[in-house]
Amino acid sequence: MKNQVIIVTGGAAGIGGAITAELAKNGARVVAVDLNDEAGQAITKAHPDHIAFLKGDISDKQVARDAVALAVSKFGKLTGLVNNAHASRQKPLLDQTPEDWALSFDTGFWGTLNFMQAAHPELAKNSGAIVNFGSGAALYGQPNQASYAAAKEAIRGLSRVAANEWAKDGIRVNIVSPLALTEGVIQWKESHRAQYDEVAAKVPLGRFGDPHKDIAPIVMFLLSDASQYMTGQTVMADGGSVMLH
Repeated sequence: MKNQVIIVTGGAAGIGGAITAELAKNGARVVAVDLNDEAGQAITKAHPDHIAFLKGDISDKQVARDAVALAVSKFGKLTGLVNNAHASRQKPLLDQTPEDWALSFDTGFWGTLNFMQAAHPELAKNSGAIVNFGSGAALYGQPNQASYAAAKEAIRGLSRVAANEWAKDGIRVNIVSPLALTEGVIQWKESHRAQYDEVAAKVPLGRFGDPHKDIAPIVMFLLSDASQYMTGQTVMADGGSVMLH
């Protein structure tokens, strides 16, 4: 990843933080965009020559433009984009409020679209790659995940269209659907233990993934030239929980 410059949204903590850290360890330069200032400063301090932190709300189009500008001004170019950030609230479908739907689509779908559009001109210069995030919760139709699942499937549809339209620009667009033991999943486990146990029991490899060891390497593969003949694909990084046909 030594010649790569990547933007990672939600890149200071959780899966995004793991991706940022592993990219930096493997030689990439990373612009981590996150609202968590403390985590952002900490991850930048750990890799000061490889990571630049931008505090911002990804649903704001200007934040997307600022992230691209920071990548180019600090590291000279932009070769990749990882749209990881997504906030949502878990509630039964009938209890989801307009605010719940707005939170999920603003941070998930609209945030992803904002960064894709802002990054396109620079990625087109470098035959860049985009990795967006799907979810097994959406593919399964997991209860209590209506706003999250809907936004994730919207992201997958958007990604396939972009993969077709932007192939002529040399830009590849793929989706990763992870199952990882993050702080958010731990909180979900505590509040919805029955659902957690049900999901865990269906993982053929017998465990939730490690963000650093299991998820980040797959994202790096999709950003690298090793996957240069892949676009428009959904890659399940979930221990075999969902086997797409």
